[in-house]
Amino acid sequence: MHWLSFVIGAVLSWGVYGSMLHDGQGKLGSPMRALLCVGIAYFLIGVLVPLAVLFSQGQGLRGFTTEGTTTATVAGALGAIGAVCIIFAFRSGGTPTYVMPLVFGGAPLVNVLYTMYRHPPAHAPNPLLYVGFLVTALGAGMVLYFKPPAH
Repeated sequence: MHWLSFVIGAVLSWGVYGSMLHDGQGKLGSPMRALLCVGIAYFLIGVLVPLAVLFSQGQGLRGFTTEGTTTATVAGALGAIGAVCIIFAFRSGGTPTYVMPLVFGGAPLVNVLYTMYRHPPAHAPNPLLYVGFLVTALGAGMVLYFKPPAH
């Protein structure tokens, strides 16, 4: 269950991400300045850290395949596009209180559907999966409806 500590790290990081990005965007006076900062952070963490680890393990830049590189690069682009969409949602008047629950409520649903499409299950999904979709949508709606008022 060591992987669970990384899940907790992602939940904490992404849970704070939207609100902090919104604050940074306001303090910088431009969503594009905020996006540039996100890009710099992605470069520092997403490029330099794996390079250091690969070289420290003696792997260097060997082992890259065309298919794997293409797939992983498209996945990275989707992550960056998501960040751009969040920034533009804020720029268009959305606030972290609304934007992030919708993103984090909707993304798992899309993930399950896409994963089932790419890797079809051996058996029909349990009908409770669809109840879970409904509960997730209702949960996101409840979070939005019952959110505490801003001061």
